[in-house]
Amino acid sequence: MANTTGRPISPLVLSADERAYLERQVRRRRVARSMSERCRIILRCADGLASKSVAAELGVHEHTVGKWRRRFLKERVDGLLDEARPGRPRTIDDDQVAAVIERTLRSTPADATHWSIRSMGNATGFSHTTIRRIWTAFGLQPHRSQTFKLSSDPLFVDKVRDIVGLYLSPPNRALVLSVDEKSQIQALDREQPVLPMMPGIPERRTHSYVRHGTTSLFAALDIASGFVIGKCYKRHRAAEFLDFLKQIDANVPQGLDVHIIMDNYATHKTAAIRTWLARRPHYHVHFTPTSASWINQVERWFAELTRKQLRRGVHTSTSQLEADIRTFIERHNEKPKPYKWTRSADEILSSVKRFCQKTEQTLCGEL
Repeated sequence: MANTTGRPISPLVLSADERAYLERQVRRRRVARSMSERCRIILRCADGLASKSVAAELGVHEHTVGKWRRRFLKERVDGLLDEARPGRPRTIDDDQVAAVIERTLRSTPADATHWSIRSMGNATGFSHTTIRRIWTAFGLQPHRSQTFKLSSDPLFVDKVRDIVGLYLSPPNRALVLSVDEKSQIQALDREQPVLPMMPGIPERRTHSYVRHGTTSLFAALDIASGFVIGKCYKRHRAAEFLDFLKQIDANVPQGLDVHIIMDNYATHKTAAIRTWLARRPHYHVHFTPTSASWINQVERWFAELTRKQLRRGVHTSTSQLEADIRTFIERHNEKPKPYKWTRSADEILSSVKRFCQKTEQTLCGEL
């Protein structure tokens, strides 16, 4: 609609690249809030809205909308950047910054496995605050590291599609169980009494402890309801796993197919286990890829058990430990809640592909 009440404004038309750039800046989490706001202003102006409407929608002043509209029409995307401000001239040029970044990425100090801001400052002659600003600007955090392990299973793709398919679209009249064991759970007691939490003082305990034996927990998680079948054993051999399968069978309603998702542990593949499963054709086994325990949903429940019960628990015997585990399972089953699997197999495989490509590019760059 033409503007008949005020000064005519020039139409704002975006190219495909400009629109893609602006939308990308809006979606990014780490972009400055001011930059995100400017991109939203330009996108709404490009949709044909008047400055007053854009201002009301985004909660800014109409003059602010007009300012960034004019700057964008004059300088396009570069006009959305902050202008240079007066102040003290730079004392470090781009080559020196690049040298710090290169040294951070390509070398390590002689007496450590990674750089700190002070060790890098001593090595380069800059202050530690300067090093901090450079690292912050380029997202460098040498003190942090992450672990990873890629599955070498030749059937990785097929297994991921099979198991994720069970999570997202379970078969009719079937029970899907995620099965695994948490072995060698230690019954730990502290050498001295635990001091309870007080106002301003956290709970305190000695770093040293006394072991009172171990137990192994076998668990099966119903992915549809979140219900858990669990049993503790002194050992985790094939005999114990077979006994646990029999307990599962006793709890499964008649007339249902049972799909069991489990890892490739040797006790899951013995002759006795295969024979027992072969006699029950309504049981279907789905093995997870090697080195891919993250795809087994019961691991998520094990993490919850560890965080809520085991990590800070004090047990003077394995009997006490097993009793607490049974109590945790019973209370969990009073109000079971399934875990929601959100990623499709294609999304997982695409993520793994991107990681492999990035790793390959990094290795090629080092060579």
